[in-house]
Amino acid sequence: MTEIVIFGVGSPILCDIEESIFRNGAKIAAGIKNHAGENFLGAGLPVLNADNQLSSYILKLPFLIPLFTPGNRQHAANQATSLGFSRSHDLIDPSVAVPRSLNMAGGVYVNSGCSLGAYSYFGSFVFINRGASIGHHARLQPFVSIGPGAVLGGMVSVGAGTMIGAGAVILPEIAIGENVVIGAGAVVTRDVPAHCMVLGNPGRIIKENIPGYKGISVKL
Repeated sequence: MTEIVIFGVGSPILCDIEESIFRNGAKIAAGIKNHAGENFLGAGLPVLNADNQLSSYILKLPFLIPLFTPGNRQHAANQATSLGFSRSHDLIDPSVAVPRSLNMAGGVYVNSGCSLGAYSYFGSFVFINRGASIGHHARLQPFVSIGPGAVLGGMVSVGAGTMIGAGAVILPEIAIGENVVIGAGAVVTRDVPAHCMVLGNPGRIIKENIPGYKGISVKL
């Protein structure tokens, strides 16, 4: 049975990742608490402090990061690497039909009920939430976050650190830059430059030169 380490236990969305791990027939070896605050890991599962010495056994296990905010996810990934973790784990809920041609870079999470198009590329630590639909030939760069029920048409490209909100629609062949925020329910009909916020139907840029989602940039 595959054992997985959860790096970062302070996000309530961890409950969905736990369910996906269970449905895949894997188990959680431990959670790593990398910041002070609430612990959302299921009762009875061991929680280790990132400030303490971690065993070589734990450090050799694959790890997942259950954080939706792209900048926080990158920070946690850097922390994990600095502590000695080296095996990020791809996790796709078994409710999802996985195309044979899907290419993933590591640390990707796809929640339940998603639809994935063929010949797509998901960069490292991409996070796709419940019920999202990703079209064929999509290119999602590292640390992209896709909210529940979002729809990306075929041949859409999304830059690193961008967050696409719940129920947003991105029309086919649209290119979205890095560290963009697409608001919930927005309908994006044209390309979006980096570091912009888009809201509405049709989507309009309402802010420029933003750092990124929740004011945090992803820097590659």
